[in-house]
Amino acid sequence: DRAVVELTNGKRVIGAPKTEAGRRTVAIPPHLLPEITSHLDRYVLAEPTALLFTGVKGGPLRPHVLQNTWVRAKEKTGLTQFHLHDLRHAGNTGASTKELMARMGHSSSAAAIRYQHASSDRDRVIAQALSALAESSEVESK
Repeated sequence: DRAVVELTNGKRVIGAPKTEAGRRTVAIPPHLLPEITSHLDRYVLAEPTALLFTGVKGGPLRPHVLQNTWVRAKEKTGLTQFHLHDLRHAGNTGASTKELMARMGHSSSAAAIRYQHASSDRDRVIAQALSALAESSEVESK
């Protein structure tokens, strides 16, 4: 239920999200849980209001620090073609507009649609679902 806003003078303020849609609980993919648990144990204070990622002084992480860390990670892995914001797109692949709105905290479908990408995998899933529906109605009509 918190958001960090950096003011024009460089000061960071922790406050409420911009909209009610920003107040949300998002499921974490199970394969990430061991890494997140390790991070929490190592870097995060044992209090419910502790920040997940902090700067060196324990305050909110500044955007440029996150960006610099991302660049170093890309170089180390050789995945230099990716941008940090690509994670936001990839992490919501195949989601419906309503699912995107809920996961990403968007209050309008217009904002969510920017992240909705058609994919051949999803297209196949839809085609298979239509076939299953047609086959079940054929069985019922006999």
